[in-house]
Amino acid sequence: MPHQTTNFMGTPSENSIFVLEALDGHARAGTLHTPHGQVPTPVYCPVGTHATVKAASPRALRDLGVTQILANAYHLHLRPGDELVAELGGLHHFMGWDRAILTDSGGYQIFSLANRREVDADGVTFRSHIDGSQQRFTPESVIAIQENLGADLITCLDECAEPFNYDYNVDALERTHAWARRCKAFKSRSDQALFGIVQGGIFPDLRERSAEFLTDLDFDGYAIGGLSVGESKEQMHAILELMDALLPAGRVRYLMGVGTPVDLVECTARGIDMFDCVLPTRMARNGGVLTRTGRLNISNARFTDDPRPLESGCTCYACANFSRAYLRHLNWADEILGHQLITIHNLHVMLTIAREIRQAVLEGRFRDYREAFWQNRSQE
Repeated sequence: MPHQTTNFMGTPSENSIFVLEALDGHARAGTLHTPHGQVPTPVYCPVGTHATVKAASPRALRDLGVTQILANAYHLHLRPGDELVAELGGLHHFMGWDRAILTDSGGYQIFSLANRREVDADGVTFRSHIDGSQQRFTPESVIAIQENLGADLITCLDECAEPFNYDYNVDALERTHAWARRCKAFKSRSDQALFGIVQGGIFPDLRERSAEFLTDLDFDGYAIGGLSVGESKEQMHAILELMDALLPAGRVRYLMGVGTPVDLVECTARGIDMFDCVLPTRMARNGGVLTRTGRLNISNARFTDDPRPLESGCTCYACANFSRAYLRHLNWADEILGHQLITIHNLHVMLTIAREIRQAVLEGRFRDYREAFWQNRSQE
């Protein structure tokens, strides 16, 4: 039976870009309003680090119904340069994408490029992974970079710390909070929404402190960073449950760098609206196929003469036109078309599940949807 759903209607208020439309338990459905269109939530955002989603053209993304992608300010600053992008009309024009764009400030690179950077109270000094040149990121420079890029949604510079060291997380949180205040003070463009980023590792007291500090600054949305970086799923879920209770209901909630079919279901159940992750496209380039029941490795010999589509009942272009046998052949031959077709399929799976979750929340049947999802997984 459907469960009680709280429905909300309306348009964004003067101080909000997000409309919460329904609650089913802790799962939410809403609409994010941007200068480049509306983004229904929950939403999975394909990752276009270098102003392109690997192996997927903008036309293919539009055909899939993608409403928002993510690009990376750190990488685009290094190459081709944010000032060049601004001169050429901004990121939307530069990459031929007329829908919403979110940019990551580069805070994750503080974690992932730990051997190439030094952090201090004022910012971060990097050695470029491209040519070794020294790069300096401060809260102000990161906002300036993202204003040059012209993304619809931008993020504060933060420090994504190793999640288990309490003392270091205390220090990183102090920097993240000071940088958030400076980012908000420096921001000048009124057509960009700024997200604060909650940090604090796996420690509930630090996460609570971070959420309270950032909500006092009243950001347009709130990102949750520093998860899926080595902690268990149980630890991640516990932090999300805490965030659900602390973050304002009328602001969009973005879980950074997390996005598998299971994550879409389980993290939406804990109050998340927005996801991004490279996994669906990265897997595709290595023959990894997402399905509702689990994952396939198309390289396996058992698919050599398999005439079936990647997933029975899937309506994506790859499944409608090509067999597992053909896609295995393309993968073994290292043909670019194979990367493209599996990418289309994996994105289709993620986007379809997000749309189904949204509809289930709107109709008050999310719990039933979640149970059915797990029953299908058990058939893998």
